[in-house]
Amino acid sequence: MEKHKFKTIGIIGGMGPAATADLMNKIIDMTEAAKDQDHIPMLVDSNTCIPDRTLAILEGGESPVPQMLRSAKRLEQAGADFLIVPCNTAHFFVPQLQKEVGIPFLNMPQETGKLLQQKGIKRAAVLATNGTCQSGLYEKVLTEAGIETLYPSPEQQKLVMSLIYDYIKKGITDPNKLPREGVVAMIKDLHARGAQALLLACTELPLAFSILDLYDDTCVDPTSVLACAAIQKAGATVRKK
Repeated sequence: MEKHKFKTIGIIGGMGPAATADLMNKIIDMTEAAKDQDHIPMLVDSNTCIPDRTLAILEGGESPVPQMLRSAKRLEQAGADFLIVPCNTAHFFVPQLQKEVGIPFLNMPQETGKLLQQKGIKRAAVLATNGTCQSGLYEKVLTEAGIETLYPSPEQQKLVMSLIYDYIKKGITDPNKLPREGVVAMIKDLHARGAQALLLACTELPLAFSILDLYDDTCVDPTSVLACAAIQKAGATVRKK
């Protein structure tokens, strides 16, 4: 069989399924292509057996590493050239996984930090799960890039977690049912505190912000950043807007 002109992307998915499909769609939509053969081959393991990452980090819950490693090895054996993970919190465990597989990972937080640095951002707010926030996953990357990190207040963080777990992960996508007023107030407060960028650093949040029509120029979607980096690593061209 003739080898494809692009490298094959391996996606460790299922965290959650909608976020996995969102990343795939973004890779497809953002790739410069005129026909099927111009698109990048992707292998996807939507492993919904992977335990909750926040519970593992903060509460001693079941580790997601064995299931994530199972997916990574399946994708490697199936012919993936490199791996990506459409879950921000799961990147806490990527260094462990990298030791066990022979193909590289593209790191979503690191790629996002590079983009913010290129844009000259000096202060960014991180909207994410408790696990991502409290582990300092993004703060470490942003600090190394010379960017100050802001977080929502404790009450606002409860709203972020609810938006992720009580709405998007449960498939509630009717904008009239989502807590729009609270989200708008949080956005205004973070901007008032000096946030030049809002990192939607949970893969469910870009979906929520799009549903609520709150996505603007200050929002940064790490899923889109990862999609762009994956397209380039695969050897394809990112479609011009």
